[in-house]
Amino acid sequence: MTEKKKLFRKHWKLTESASHHLRGIGLVCLCALLFLAGSLYTKDQIVTVSNMQPQKELPIYCVQTDAPKIALSFDAAWGNEDTSKILEILASHQVKATFFMTGGWVASFPEDVKKIAAAGHDLGNHSENHKNMSQLSAADCMQEIKKVHEKVKLLTGTDMTLFRPPYGDYDNKVIQTTRECGYYPIQWDVDSLDWKDYGVDSIIKTVTEHKHLGNGSIILMHNGAKYTAQALDTIITTLQSKGYELVPISQLIHRGEYHCDHEGRQIPD
Repeated sequence: MTEKKKLFRKHWKLTESASHHLRGIGLVCLCALLFLAGSLYTKDQIVTVSNMQPQKELPIYCVQTDAPKIALSFDAAWGNEDTSKILEILASHQVKATFFMTGGWVASFPEDVKKIAAAGHDLGNHSENHKNMSQLSAADCMQEIKKVHEKVKLLTGTDMTLFRPPYGDYDNKVIQTTRECGYYPIQWDVDSLDWKDYGVDSIIKTVTEHKHLGNGSIILMHNGAKYTAQALDTIITTLQSKGYELVPISQLIHRGEYHCDHEGRQIPD
């Protein structure tokens, strides 16, 4: 074979190889385009592309309302030194609040649970054992909610409908399980930071000058914190002087169908 033929055969083989390679790339690209088109349109309806992340479920951090209404809430998980004083202050201002209670707290202080209910305050569920709910299975989350529900139902006859996850810890599973149990998942948009024991003035300023404070706000406090009871009277009078009406969360949230925006603001559908 002549040198010219050898070079021609070598060039032909390289060209054929490149052609096969290019055809392979083209086939892959075509398949990818067909898959994308198929994933976007099925029977002329747009569907979610398979690699998109599921939408994050949110609890209710605050509520959309034109009325100047806000809610005070107290988490009851450990201490009980100031519960009676808090109830006295609330009563003196004719203000109703919401108390989120753990199963342990309910079992330890059943008479206080009855007093809270008798005074007309909301009874809220704060789980049985105050665990990080996102680390539990859906079945365990359900038990954490149901155990407290039955305890409070037995004591007061009340079917609770408000649930606050311990530590504010949640994921989609927790929110979905909460709703399956017939509860509204509740968070907060104003944290008093009373649990940090910074003092009375600090709690008052943190709440009444909070950047998120506004119509529909939910304020987080604790009945077992060191300075909460001492700060409560001034907090209430200051908020009222700003024109706010303090109502329990059950009277603040929208019932029925709703959605939450990116800030967790509840908006009726």
